[in-house]
This record gives sequence, C-alpha cells and structure tokens, in this order.
Amino acid sequence: MKHLILFCIALLALVSGRRWAAADAAQSPITNIGARLELFVDRQLVESTRGVTFELQRPLAAEKVLTFDKPWEGAFAGYCTVIKDGAVYRLYYRGLPVAKADGSESETTCYAESRDGIHWIKPDLGLFEVMGTRQNNVILANSAPLSHNFSPLLDTRPGVVATERFKALAGTSRSGLFAFVSADGIRWHQFSEQPVMTKGAFDSQNLAFWSESEGQYVCYLRVFKTIGGKGVRWVARATSKDFLHWSEPVEMSFGDAPPEHLYTNQTHPYFRAPHIYLGIAARFMPGRQVLSDAQARAVNVDPGYFKDISDSVLLSSRGGTRYDRMFLEALIKPEIGWENWTSRTNYPALNIVPTGQHEMSFYVQKNYGQPTHHLQRYTLRTDGLVAARAPYTGGELVTKPLKFAGKKLLLNFATSAAGGVRVEIQDAAGRPLPGFALTDAVELIGNEIERAVAWRAGEDVSALAGQAVRLRFVMKDAELFSYRFR
Repeated sequence: MKHLILFCIALLALVSGRRWAAADAAQSPITNIGARLELFVDRQLVESTRGVTFELQRPLAAEKVLTFDKPWEGAFAGYCTVIKDGAVYRLYYRGLPVAKADGSESETTCYAESRDGIHWIKPDLGLFEVMGTRQNNVILANSAPLSHNFSPLLDTRPGVVATERFKALAGTSRSGLFAFVSADGIRWHQFSEQPVMTKGAFDSQNLAFWSESEGQYVCYLRVFKTIGGKGVRWVARATSKDFLHWSEPVEMSFGDAPPEHLYTNQTHPYFRAPHIYLGIAARFMPGRQVLSDAQARAVNVDPGYFKDISDSVLLSSRGGTRYDRMFLEALIKPEIGWENWTSRTNYPALNIVPTGQHEMSFYVQKNYGQPTHHLQRYTLRTDGLVAARAPYTGGELVTKPLKFAGKKLLLNFATSAAGGVRVEIQDAAGRPLPGFALTDAVELIGNEIERAVAWRAGEDVSALAGQAVRLRFVMKDAELFSYRFR
C-alpha cells in the first residue's frame, strides 16, 4: 500500500509538472512573423535544439570584378558601396592614389555600374575635371573632405520624391556629416547647408538606410569607445524621420562578444528579409603584423600599410542598439599569399545583393596599399550565411511561439541522399496539432531554395494562420537556411 501511495504521488507530480510546463510555454511571448522570411543569423525565434548546431557558411571566392587602376583611384581607394537598383548594379567608392591624404582634395568619389553584378564598367561621365581630364568616372570632386567616405543609399521610404530617390551621408569629424540627394544616383547635390550630424568620429563609412520595420532612417556611424584606457573603433546608431534631423548617437552593444576594432560595420537590411539587418564588417587588428620588411617589399605594399591585418566578420540586428555576434570566427579569412596580409585589406563593400536565381554576392577589397588593389566578388547560396545543421544521427529544432499569415510553409534547405527534413506544427504549449504531427509529415529530400512542406493531407496550412504555433524541424544529415509562410 505504501508503495502504491508513493507511486500515485510521483505520478501526480509528473502530471502537474507537465501542466505547469505547458502553461509556461503557452505564456511565452508570441512573435507575429506574418509572411516574413526568417534566417538563423540569431536565436531570437529558436526555443530549443537537440543535436542541431548553427554553422557559419564559407563564401566562395569568385572573380576579380574591378581594379582600382585609374590615376584618380589607386592603392588607397575604398569604402565601397554596391546598390542594386532594378536591373542596374551601382558601385560607389573613394578614389585616393596617395597615402595619408584622407580628407584632402586628392580624394574623389568614383562610380561603376553593371547589369549582372559580375561585369562592371567605369563610364566616362564628364562631370568633373580630375587630373586634367573630364573623361572619368568621378561623381564628386574638389569637395574635401566629403569624398573621404561618401556613403549612398537607395531610399525605399514610401512616398519619397523622385528627385531624392538616392541619398548619402559624407564627412569627417572635422566637418561633421552632410546630407546629399540625387535623382539618378550619379548627379548629386547637397541636401543640407550645415552638417546634419556632428557627434562622432566619422573616420570610416557612415551609412544610413530607410528601415521598413522601424519606420525611420537609421544611421550606423563610427565612434571610438574607451576600453581599458584605449580607444577602440566602435559603432553607434542614430535615427531620423526626415534624413536632416538626427537623434544623438547611441553606442551599439554586442552582448557577450569581446571588444574588437570594427573598422566598418556595413549594416543594411537583408534584401529578402528587411526586418533583419546584416553587416559584413571589417575586423581590424592594429599592430598584429604578419609580413617582414622583405615580404612587404616583395608585394610592393606602401611602407605604412603592412603592420596591421584584418578580416571580415558577420553582424546582425533586428533594430535597436544591439548587434548579435553569433559567430566570433571570420566569415572571410585572408587568402594564401603575402599580399592578403597587409593593413586594411579584406574590407567588405556595403550590401549583399542577388546575382542569380540561387545565388547572392558581396564584394571585398583586396591588396590595399598595393599596385594590384582590386575588388573581388564572393558568392553564397541565397539566404546561405548560416545553416541550422543536423548530422547523420539526426537532430531537431523547435521555434518559439509565433503567428503567421499564408497558405504554405516554404523552406530553403539541403539534404544528403540519405538525409531529410520533416516538420511538425505544434500549439503554443508544444502539443502536435491534428494533421500536422511528425507522423503526418512528408519527408523533404533535396537541395532547394524554396520548397513547400507537406503533410498527409497536403500543403495547406491556412487553417492555422493567425494562431500561436511552434515549428518543430526534425532533420537528418540536412541543413536549413531559412523558412517563411506564403
């Protein structure tokens, strides 16, 4: 009898515990993702994993797309921005042929364009006379120090007037940041007679964009943060409703990540999920020297530019003053060759852009301070920065409670021939919903950017739209890159 009583007490405790757990789960915050695409660059929608790891993907080095070989460009060109404007890709960058002339009349702002993001031309624009000729690709000259870090954007704000479709910020700590506008992205004029922002170091690319999710302009700018008595290159953020009046900059936080010099942050809304801001930042390691004097002479690097090194790291944010650094490891490591280990090389251009049906690209400066200075393209599968990966032995990932809009659940995934992905839809408490349990799920096998999930009854999930649900991904030898409802 005593054993029976103890068993009943234990059973009651177990049932009560499950009820409490279910109640807690049901009360978890619910995120309405609507039909948004979601990536795995952070864990904000991930409740739990078992056997699944998050893996930073390795971009593939593609071709050299542009050499900085014009007399007004040179070994110290930089601060590149790539904008996809309909069928045209536009590239902006600083021209600087001589060292240590930042903020001087030697700087220009240059322009190139492409129809595919791969083959680029430098048009003869005839806008400014530089070095005795108007046959050049210069869009801003004789305007020190505004060509030091001229950073343009394509303004996606609803209702923006055609004459202000392109905007830019430019300037240094001495001048402050000035606003520019343009109708065509080539012919620019100042939008403000006075600087629109004066608090900041600004000695880097100070970029801005219209945030669809926040309903305002956002600027990520260079500041210095004092840590341990030393100045560390840091990122701050300011906001504006009209691009002219900006809030006081606020320093960004990086969670538990150790402080590192981020020379550029290159933050911008991801083109398939604009509520997620992605940055492929230049991580700068001052005083960390690889090359000897003889090796530096062998690659003909400027003597002042081989005693530091740098690489590229991934940042993400969903707005506000926090970055997620899910990975401290480099996204782009310096390649083999002494020329890749000089100061301020491996600096990424601003923006990730689509360059094919299954491909996206970003661009990285190579061989800074050398006669061979150029811009190289790197590619990834669409959405393919981070994968939620399960091994052959299997694993699963469960989301936090969310609400969606749409009729189908679409996945970007890859499996081996032996692998697969199945999806269970649960209620907010984690209970399988009838018809959408794991036993009802049709296994997905393949490698696709967008494929609908199916169960025995079919693909239609519209009956669950607007309800709080969880997604349970059960995978074997598979990678999941993104998901969305439509």
